[in-house]
Amino acid sequence: MINKIKLEQLSAILDVLKLAEKLKFELRHSWLSNGRQESVAEHTWRMSLMAVLIEPLLEQKVDLAHLLKMIIIHDLVEAEAGDVSVLDQIRNPEIKKIKQQNEEKAILRIRELLTASNGQEIYDLFYEFEEKKTFEAKVANAIDKLEVQLQHNHADISTWEEIEYDLSFVIGKHVQFDQTFVMLKDLIEKQASQKLEGAGLNVSEIRNRAIATFS
Repeated sequence: MINKIKLEQLSAILDVLKLAEKLKFELRHSWLSNGRQESVAEHTWRMSLMAVLIEPLLEQKVDLAHLLKMIIIHDLVEAEAGDVSVLDQIRNPEIKKIKQQNEEKAILRIRELLTASNGQEIYDLFYEFEEKKTFEAKVANAIDKLEVQLQHNHADISTWEEIEYDLSFVIGKHVQFDQTFVMLKDLIEKQASQKLEGAGLNVSEIRNRAIATFS
């Protein structure tokens, strides 16, 4: 009987892993330094690495295992719902609502698939990230935002849309809870400034416009 239950649990896990494989070819808006478009799985991997590297420097103790679980889970829904660019959501708020609805359906399905094992934990981790109330969720959110900008910094400036010039300077609100993240944000923002200046753009003008538009 025990083996039968475990076999059912493992079969369900294989179903979720089959679903998750889509993240290897679900493409994001970001581009890589070699000119290839980034996959969701690649974004999640580097977020995880960032968590491991930054964890010893945080001012408050973080549950690293819990943090990594949250990071790995947070975009799993995109295997079903697809990745929706933040730029599209800014341009059309209705798209954001549709995205939330599709992701809610996806996480419910994943919870159902894993009912016999840790489906509820996966579901709770997803919403913990979304609500951004716990320290681990705030850390995960900060890493998410910083990794996106870092990837933009690595990509050729020709892949940036004009609105992304502005978005380089609005990450501050996501990192204020920990000085380590403030310092890291400043370093990443400096990289973005240098990239924009290298393209002959007026960084002061862009920064002021971003503050006026997104504050």
